[in-house]
This record gives sequence, C-alpha cells and structure tokens, in this order.
Amino acid sequence: MKKIKINFSTTHIILFSFFIAIFIGSVLLMLPVSSVNGEVTPFIDALFTATTATCVTGLVVVPTVTYWSWFGQAVILVLIQIGGLGIITVLSAITVFFHKKFGISDRILIQDAFNLNTLSGLVAFIKKVVKGTFIVEAIGALAYMTVFVPQFGAKGVWISVFNSVSAFCNAGIDVIAPNSLCDYANNPIINIVTCLLIILGGIGFIVWWDVIRVAKLRKTRKIKFFKSLTLHSKIAITSTLVLIVIGAVVIYLYEYNNPLTFKDYTFFEKIQGAVFQSVTTRTAGFATVPQENLTEGAATFSLLLMFIGGSPVGTAGGVKTVTFAVLLASAIASVKNKNDVSLFDRNISKYAISKAIAVVAMSFAIMFISSLLLLAVTDASALDVLYETVSATATVGLSRNLTSSLNTLGKIIIAATMYLGRIGPISLAVALNLKKQNQNIIKNPTEDISVG
Repeated sequence: MKKIKINFSTTHIILFSFFIAIFIGSVLLMLPVSSVNGEVTPFIDALFTATTATCVTGLVVVPTVTYWSWFGQAVILVLIQIGGLGIITVLSAITVFFHKKFGISDRILIQDAFNLNTLSGLVAFIKKVVKGTFIVEAIGALAYMTVFVPQFGAKGVWISVFNSVSAFCNAGIDVIAPNSLCDYANNPIINIVTCLLIILGGIGFIVWWDVIRVAKLRKTRKIKFFKSLTLHSKIAITSTLVLIVIGAVVIYLYEYNNPLTFKDYTFFEKIQGAVFQSVTTRTAGFATVPQENLTEGAATFSLLLMFIGGSPVGTAGGVKTVTFAVLLASAIASVKNKNDVSLFDRNISKYAISKAIAVVAMSFAIMFISSLLLLAVTDASALDVLYETVSATATVGLSRNLTSSLNTLGKIIIAATMYLGRIGPISLAVALNLKKQNQNIIKNPTEDISVG
C-alpha cells in the first residue's frame, strides 16, 4: 500500500502551533486546580480564555482576577508570553538554549514567522528578541511594583509581573480588578508605564534593532538620527506617533464634556485619559474608562485605531501601521496621477502595495463576516457588535461590556475571530491556497475597466 505523504508548509506549521497551544491551554484551564472554586471550568470558557491569552487579545468571558486561581493565572500568563513572542520564537529560543543547530527548514520557519526578508542572522535575531523582551518586561514590572506592592503587599509583585508581560505583549488581560485599569485612570505611573510597554511591544522588534544600530553609529560619526533609519522604521515610528496624537486629540474633543468619562477630570487628567485610550486601542486592550461609556464618536474613531493596530514584527495585531501608511500613500499617488508610490523619498515596491491591499481586504472580510454572524446570535447594538468583532480581529481586547454576556455561539464566533486575527490574514490565505502555481500557465488577455 502506497503511503500518503503530507507536506506541511511553514505557514501550516505556524497555524497548527497556535492551535496546539490553545488546545493544551484549554485542557489545563479546565482542571479544577485552575479555578478559585475548585470546579471544572466548562470547555467553551476554557477554550475562549486560552484563545484570548494565546492570541494576546484580552476579551474575557469570566473575570481573570476572581475566577482563576494562582495556577490558572500562571497558565494564562505563560500563554500570553508564548502568544506575544510567537510559538515559533519560543521553540527556537529553547533550541538555542540547548545549543542545537538550526537547519535551513528551521530558518525558513523563523523567517516566515517574523515576516523577515533574509535568512541571515536569524539565531542572533531570536536571541535579541527574547533577551530584549525579558529586559523590558522586567523593567516594567519593577516600575509597576512602586504602585502595586504598597497597595497589595507581596501579591503586588505577581500583579506587577503579570501586568508587565500582558502590557508588553499587547494582551490587555490583568489580575487587578474586573474593570481593568479603571481604578487607576488618574494614576500617572500606571498610565505612563502601561503606555510605554504597549508602544515598545507594538512598534516591532526590527525597529528596536534599527534604532540601536543608528544610536551606535552616532557615537563614531556625525549623522542625522532619523534620516539614517531604514524606510520601515521611519514609516513605523512616524505612523505610530501620528496615530497616537490624532487619536488623542479626537478622543479628547469627543469626551471633554462626557459626564461618564472625562467631564470631571482636570485638564491634565483629560489629556492623560485621551492619550491612554489612543494608545490602548492600538491592540493593547487595557481600559481606564469603561468603553460602553464612550460617546459614539469616540467609539467609532476607536474602531479605526483598533483596525490599524501596531507595527509589523512586534506583539501587536491589526492590519499594521506600515500597511496603512502604504495604502494611504498609494491612494495619494493615484489621486495625483503618479506611477510610483513613495514615502520618505523612497519608492514602495508593487509587491508591498499588493500585500497591503490583501491584508486589509482579508482583515475586513474576517471582521465583516464575524459581525454578521454575531448580529445573528445576539441582541446587542450594531456598534457594540462592531466593537467586539474589530477588537477580536485586530486582537485588541476592548469591549463595550458585551463579551461576558455572549452565548455559546457568540463565544465560538469571537474565539474563531481572535484566532484568525492572530495568525494573520495573509497566513490564512496562503494556508488555504493548496494549489501550486503553474509557471507555464497561459495568461488571460488584459482589458480596461472603469474603477471608482
């Protein structure tokens, strides 16, 4: 009998690795030792929690701080760390730790996992990613301890570590209170530390190394810092800053006189709240104000920020800042009737533009279908449903108080959406495309059509 050989591409391995991590996490969270009351957690709730942790989303159906035991919270924290770094990164780091050599297939897998353009220096890249992650998370935890240890005692150490890992990985899950960070809305330390961790995790690892590279160059020669960065870093940094500022201004204006959010705040507290909301919507998921209390204008604009998300090769989700910038530049070039799309005096490749279009189209399709399905199984308003599905698609974790009231079908829909959003629309499309492209295929004739 002829054996059937199944060839898994690197994309399939990435998809299945997330699925396996979620499944193992679900089994562990179902155990009686994982819950505070010592009872077996229903499979759908364990599955949802494992998915939101591994996909670093933050939507929860049960309060993390009161429902899960120390063991359950530890499982969730490990899943967040694995999801933030990526399963492939964790496995690669273990391989490096035991001094095992990487084969060409391993290098290709790492390249695809991080969406890199080269196979060289991958081992060093993995080492730097893991080392940099732990250093930033440790500093974040120490900063949190200045607030949480005086308040909670020894428990504050655990809260600080958990919150630091969750913030850096853009997970948005915390073990402080059921209302996220709303009790610390006007605490500058919590706001600043959380925002910095979110931004550092979401800006992307390759931006880190590029900034460090240029900083080292400046010690030996006179160069302009920003001009010496790569095009990717310029786009990621500029897009991040612009979106944070614009988001903060829009949210500030909409919420200025909202009695449910900013009305009774001082001027500084309003600025602080607006900046935090602008940062956290970029796939972090922490909240210093209840999202259901936002005005419809601020909530609608938050949808756009959530959909865009963070930057590539980081812990954030969304279609990514660079993708959005490339599409915007492409649209402007079309309006100006230019053949080339350029940013910072550099032309963008046609492949990058095509990929950006595909990412946005697939992400929108996932969000739209998820919204239609959720509207069919819930009585919630369209805005609340959109907030939920965009949050799940972009792995944000913010909700207008809908997640906890979802029925079984609703939980399945959102869990599936979080998974699809985390693995990425391109990875999904490649995995589903099982046919090999025939290089000798006869091309169809080209014909002009009217667009717009």
